[in-house]
Amino acid sequence: MDAGIYNSVLVTGSNRGIGLELVRQLAESAIPPSQIFAGCRDPDGPRGKALKDLAQKHLNLITVVPLDTTDPASIKEASRVVGSKLGDGGLSLLINNAALNIHANLQEAGMKEMVDVYITNVVGPMLISKEFLPYMQRSSALPGSWAAKSGSKAAIINVSSMLSSIEKCPETFIKAPMYPYRTSKAALNMLTRCMAEELKTDGILVTALHPGWVKTEMGGPQAVLTPIESVSGMLRVISSLTSKDSGTLLNWEGNGIPW
Repeated sequence: MDAGIYNSVLVTGSNRGIGLELVRQLAESAIPPSQIFAGCRDPDGPRGKALKDLAQKHLNLITVVPLDTTDPASIKEASRVVGSKLGDGGLSLLINNAALNIHANLQEAGMKEMVDVYITNVVGPMLISKEFLPYMQRSSALPGSWAAKSGSKAAIINVSSMLSSIEKCPETFIKAPMYPYRTSKAALNMLTRCMAEELKTDGILVTALHPGWVKTEMGGPQAVLTPIESVSGMLRVISSLTSKDSGTLLNWEGNGIPW
């Protein structure tokens, strides 16, 4: 995957799992982006160690940015930090990866569980996209190698899930009821569709991407994919997106998933 088509990338929730692997593969690709911003709620805490170690290996490439996607003040401060690093440049790729999952069926799910997951999985990506939009609009206005292929010079990727699919629910529900997670990711899909429509005049592509069932803290040990396999597939899909993919839900292999 030629990550060099992106001048700069921001990944949220990058201290573990898929987010950490996204940052690693981007940094270690044959032609990496010029700047990678790795958002993490608490970089100095014990859960931020792996990310800080990775950033230490790529001192001039990875910038670890304190970023709590549920806190508007934290988002604004992260935007200021990223903007100061970008200078006159723009942000060409935003991957809204940070997410929360609470395993709760109808009897177990209450207001707190539903609201907490919704804020992290839907409101967070909306606030992040809104705050960083000026940098992406700037990127879209600059000459870029991606434009010839995709028709866009900037992209927002919202990490969604097969479990968001209303059509597929009868196939997947028994093994994973998860009311808060399913409903929040379905809402994230609508957010993706809305932003795709609004931002197409800016030349910004917006796509929802299912990473597969991955062996992470969230996915569990029974999952079928390793983070390496999932992320390598995701990045191949991202690098091959065209304008027709904006506003769609794809899986890590590039296949469409019905709403």
